[in-house]
Amino acid sequence: MKLGSLKEGGRDGTLIVVSRDLSHAVRAGTIAATLQAALDDWSNAAPRLNALSEELNAGRAAAAFALDIGALAAPLPRAYEFVDGSAYLPHVERVRRARGAEVPASFYTDPLMYQATSAGFLGPRDPVRVTSEDYGIDLEAEVIVVTDDVPMAVTPLQASAHIQLVGLVNDVSLRGLIPGELAKGFGFVQSKPRSALSPVLVTPDELGEAWRGDKLHLPMRTWLNDRWFGEAECGVDMQFSFAELVAHVAKTRPLTAGTIVGSGTIANQDTGKGASCLAEQRTVETLRDGQPSTPFLAFGDRLKIDVTDAAGKSIFGAIEQQVAASRD
Repeated sequence: MKLGSLKEGGRDGTLIVVSRDLSHAVRAGTIAATLQAALDDWSNAAPRLNALSEELNAGRAAAAFALDIGALAAPLPRAYEFVDGSAYLPHVERVRRARGAEVPASFYTDPLMYQATSAGFLGPRDPVRVTSEDYGIDLEAEVIVVTDDVPMAVTPLQASAHIQLVGLVNDVSLRGLIPGELAKGFGFVQSKPRSALSPVLVTPDELGEAWRGDKLHLPMRTWLNDRWFGEAECGVDMQFSFAELVAHVAKTRPLTAGTIVGSGTIANQDTGKGASCLAEQRTVETLRDGQPSTPFLAFGDRLKIDVTDAAGKSIFGAIEQQVAASRD
């Protein structure tokens, strides 16, 4: 099934079930008012939501309405936790090679992760608002999963059963601020503004054979100003599966239902597939030409992030945003 949230009913939105072709939806308030409420009672809510989804896709949902992507908030407008990884090591390897550094051996056995911004997510059509272009505005096209309650110290095999939803995120980064923050040795704060989620999140079974080994096996397609930018394969060169990432986070603490875990920017050894963030593209250019030629985002730039099935149909709906100056 596919789930989303309308921009109504308060800051956590109104839960809706969305049709497989993303054309129609139905409110799910009789089951759960919000997606977070559904996740809090997932074992009871999921079967009822799935039944409603079947009715909707069969054309039997009496209260169905045409879906307007512009009316959607993020499926989870705010989450208790967003933990982002860097599971695609080709990106890490290139970045370090560009500055003459080697990748520590531990990176291949112990995931890189950090605590990301979760107090608010942008909707799939909301603008990316930034104070200054000088901050080095970048997109990061990633896959995310959402868990139910995860016990502390789960194994990857156990963690797999706690992955309930899959989606996309534009994990916005301000590259110009990152070096100064990392130099302090204490992580990101100012360099990570709010990110945007895909229009819908889907249950893993909705993905069929494209979801195996706790990885999404489809290309991540990105465009900048209506021009192709990349289509890196999500299932290739992912060093750690989502089950391994979830288990890593839960090693010393339980995870609350609604926790979002990110893959990190999709990147392949094959650079011919383009990139999923500007920093990656600039690194490729630096290694090839001695300096980057692709600029970071400017006000007015447009971006699109999408994953399609074998028939070319969008699975999660596309994230389509414009970069804009922050309002006073």
